[in-house]
Amino acid sequence: MKKLRLVGIAVPAILVTSFTVTPLSAAGSGVGNSPPGTQPESAYAQSYSANHVKNVFATTQTSCYRPEDPYTANAGPNGGYSGATACPGAVPGEDTGAFAPYATQLGSNPGFATGPSNLAKNHSESDVRVDPTNPSHLIGSVKWFASAEGYNHVLGFYESFDGGTTWPIQGHIPGYEGWTDNTDPVGAFDGFGNYYELILPYQFYYNANGSHNFQTNPNKEPNPSQPAEVISIAVRPHGATTAKQWFTSHLNAAGVTGPDFVAPYAPKGHEPDKQWITIDTNPQSPFYNTIYAMWVVFDGVSSSKPFVSIAQANADGTHSDWSAPQILPTISSTAGDSYLLPHVAPDGTVYTSVTNFPGGHGRCCITVSTDRSTDGGKNWTGLAVAIENIPIPSFVGGYANTTFTDGIDNTFAVGTTLVNGHYPLYIAFHEKLTTFANVLLTASYDGGMSWTTPIQVNDNASAVDEFQPNLAVAASGTVSVNFYDRRLACPAFGTTEAKNAGLALDLANPNFPGTPPYGATNYCVNTSIQFYTPGLGALGHNIRLSQHTWDPQLNSPYRFCVCNAAAGFIGDYFGNTTGGSTDYTTSVSTFDDGSNHGHFQQQVVATVAIP
Repeated sequence: MKKLRLVGIAVPAILVTSFTVTPLSAAGSGVGNSPPGTQPESAYAQSYSANHVKNVFATTQTSCYRPEDPYTANAGPNGGYSGATACPGAVPGEDTGAFAPYATQLGSNPGFATGPSNLAKNHSESDVRVDPTNPSHLIGSVKWFASAEGYNHVLGFYESFDGGTTWPIQGHIPGYEGWTDNTDPVGAFDGFGNYYELILPYQFYYNANGSHNFQTNPNKEPNPSQPAEVISIAVRPHGATTAKQWFTSHLNAAGVTGPDFVAPYAPKGHEPDKQWITIDTNPQSPFYNTIYAMWVVFDGVSSSKPFVSIAQANADGTHSDWSAPQILPTISSTAGDSYLLPHVAPDGTVYTSVTNFPGGHGRCCITVSTDRSTDGGKNWTGLAVAIENIPIPSFVGGYANTTFTDGIDNTFAVGTTLVNGHYPLYIAFHEKLTTFANVLLTASYDGGMSWTTPIQVNDNASAVDEFQPNLAVAASGTVSVNFYDRRLACPAFGTTEAKNAGLALDLANPNFPGTPPYGATNYCVNTSIQFYTPGLGALGHNIRLSQHTWDPQLNSPYRFCVCNAAAGFIGDYFGNTTGGSTDYTTSVSTFDDGSNHGHFQQQVVATVAIP
């Protein structure tokens, strides 16, 4: 996310399969209610190979761009940091900005967008989608960092045509380089195989100490020719073959061509964030190829309002004009609402979760409800509260031992098979009651009117943090929840795993200065997944998706300032989607598998068969 703080899946035509379950009233935290019980750590460690999981480090190719406001400080060598690196040369198929500023940078103030082009070295926070016209075609998107020290990034993408085995095309997403950062990777395919990325470009400049200044002063901000912040679109047309083939302009109904802005925001005090997108890809739906773009606007310290805009996708990668932003119903008209995660049911009904914060993130709790539209986004109905007053980790300092900040606390998905005559709704979330965070899951089988008692997803035997869940639902109705997992200790001193994990570089953690975390518990990270039937019957135990345990401190971008080592970043969320009989997860790792000698944050694509 930007400075304040996940997946629309392609759904098939309505299936005839249906299930029956008995809903329960939401009550209790659900912690400890973990069917089918705990799993020994040794069994979990071996579950990667036992389930024939495959990993691909997908973002290790060369990619470069010209930053609007480059940041040159170097916090290394401790922690693996190495500052910004000049682009090593031309990158086939990508406009690196080596010879001239980008079109959106032409109005920049003196001293900005001057070059040189920088190498994108770190890649955290991700999303992944499967093309509904070709299940072997996937696009992942991720934050593309030129400087971890400056939290300086644009969005990048990586593309596969063989079901995730290789990712031959990748690069930064062009068209919005004229802002300091652009952020929050999330995309969706339309029914024609065009891919839409919903992007949040925003301006800031660096203070002398490296902190970020968001003042909207035409004499100080990097690029006064562009709005301060924008909800915008980039479309990768079906059949594109190079990294620079994207549409970022729009011909409107009046015949005027301009940038593809969904909603621009110029004044400070009305700041968009947390954008998400889904597209109805079911040819049998009455709203086939309707695009739903959602975001929130922060208008106070802890106040934010949710909005939606819709358009119609066309076969050539263009779309109709965006509708005027419409505010969504919420359970509170004053406190902060966020985390809009829209999904479309096979019958064309579109749902989104709405997460309510009674105050600033980390002060207390979250309450989550859902909204629904049955007429293609014209009208919306607020539904019952699903979970209420859930304690969450503090935004900064919420996880013991390490310094990465808390991410998105909950995730939402819509089922693809009927249960009790309804398409199920699912919400997973992490909850921190005392010392550790756990992942929980609840469902609604009556269109969001009531919710089952939560069950615990993680099956670790030892008490550690389990966090950042993401939901997906396969065409069969099988539910998957992936999450970050700290049950395995960091590799031991002197082992090959410890060397390749780069633990010797981990000397900058303010909690343990100068002490590498050999054998440390509740510190290093893996990615896990749990599968369920549509009625939330557990299908086996948690599966380890990471071949190698990795260190989250290495090259962790400084979220607020290089002067604040207590707020690192591994991403606010990561990808989970399905295609055919395969589940695809994109998550971060700093491990060196032979392609990541700098221990940068790379995206690892994990594939596993759906049971």
